[in-house]
Amino acid sequence: MQQLILASSSPRRQELLRQLGIPFVVEAPEVDEHAVHAGSPAELVERLALRKARAVAARHPGALVLGADTIVVVDGEILGKPADRAEAEAMLRRLSGRAHQVLTGVALVRDGEELVAHEETVVRFAPLSREQIQWYLDTGEPMDKAGAYGIQGRAAALIPSISGDYYNVVGLPLHRTVQMLTQFGYPIFAGGAG
Repeated sequence: MQQLILASSSPRRQELLRQLGIPFVVEAPEVDEHAVHAGSPAELVERLALRKARAVAARHPGALVLGADTIVVVDGEILGKPADRAEAEAMLRRLSGRAHQVLTGVALVRDGEELVAHEETVVRFAPLSREQIQWYLDTGEPMDKAGAYGIQGRAAALIPSISGDYYNVVGLPLHRTVQMLTQFGYPIFAGGAG
């Protein structure tokens, strides 16, 4: 079977691919995410995912490389990973009682052949008390996640509803990714994987 390389150091993306039984290896891309600019959040996540996949593919001719990037958008503003506890608290206050969008760009690259797409999910936070925010901050979960929360962790207690792909919010829209891998000829459903 053709080698699949995940161009990401995200443990969540690795776990999601493992969940599907897809064999892969990991190589973290060396990409300056702040150097990428785009007109819309959707364009941004697609460009970042493609840049990550291209960076790793350049070092592995013939390999199929999967890149991804996830952002949280509220009121048209992108919320990245918080720099510190105070910034995480400010993000959670902003998300409190409101809906926001989570976008993930997914890119596949192999020897110059490229496929890129994105998925969008709407997440609604419950109104959060100061105590709830402090409780969640004390878990440490917010610090390495876009928007300062991880839906797959304790933040689940703060989120009454989502509309769209749950796995997109975790960091990799599985259905979309499988569609793209299949389009690229990767034998997901051929048996013997994993």
